[in-house]
Amino acid sequence: MNDSTNTRGLRLALAAYIVVFAAKLAAYYVSGVVALLAESLHTLTDIFISAFLLVAAAYSRKQADETHMFGYGRAQNVAALVAATLFISFTSFELYRESIPRLFGGETPDYRNLPWAVSVLVGSMLVAAWPLLSLFREKNRGAAAKAQLMELVNDEVGLIAALLGTLGIIWGFPIADPLAAIVVATLIAFNALALFRENASFLLGKSPGAAYLAEIERRARTVPGVVGMRDLRAEHVGPDTVHAGMRIAVKAGLSVEEATHIAAEVHRAVHQGQHAGYCFVEIEAESAAAGH
Repeated sequence: MNDSTNTRGLRLALAAYIVVFAAKLAAYYVSGVVALLAESLHTLTDIFISAFLLVAAAYSRKQADETHMFGYGRAQNVAALVAATLFISFTSFELYRESIPRLFGGETPDYRNLPWAVSVLVGSMLVAAWPLLSLFREKNRGAAAKAQLMELVNDEVGLIAALLGTLGIIWGFPIADPLAAIVVATLIAFNALALFRENASFLLGKSPGAAYLAEIERRARTVPGVVGMRDLRAEHVGPDTVHAGMRIAVKAGLSVEEATHIAAEVHRAVHQGQHAGYCFVEIEAESAAAGH
């Protein structure tokens, strides 16, 4: 995980949003295109979301302490969960609120300066593409960076829809303006729900998956002296950090020093090549394990 790349992408996104917000809002006031107003409000929300995700990405790197004994890795999931809520409650709601009345209003708004509005939309697409490409090239992204990447994709979709809506006005189809805004609202709501579900699962203690658990078991069983294993459990305590625990069976009659050495070797083997930030190994005699 390259945290510096993630935060750099988030900083680029925040700077781009501020520039794009000013341009979109100005374009709305001179053109009257509702999709531009919706995009302006969308970007204003993005500014607050990006700033929040940036703070969360830095906060999640704090070391474990007495209050959070497994660290602060889930701060990114909390931020992504809040971001998803904002996407639904603010962005989608505003898009629907602004577009639906115009869809059934029956009266064509006074559109003007449409070529300038098209220029702003195309320019905004190019500006938003810069941080999008930076985050997209990074293969290992934290939850905050994933949330930001999703929102940047939403931005591009929204800008494309707004551009098509504006071109529709120019070509004599003013209904394309509110229709474009409704399409964007639906896409953003759908993506926000997916983001909410994913990060809620992490906060509830999501398992790293069957393949990850099988690899931990395989590594533990390669340690000489391990004759059995049970109660292997693991959960994410951060985007790339796992808390794992297990019981290993050793031959009865081993000394405390011998059994402790085996447990230490299991701990070492599990951590090799795995993102197991915390691994707890409990020892029991082979006879006791057989009784369960």
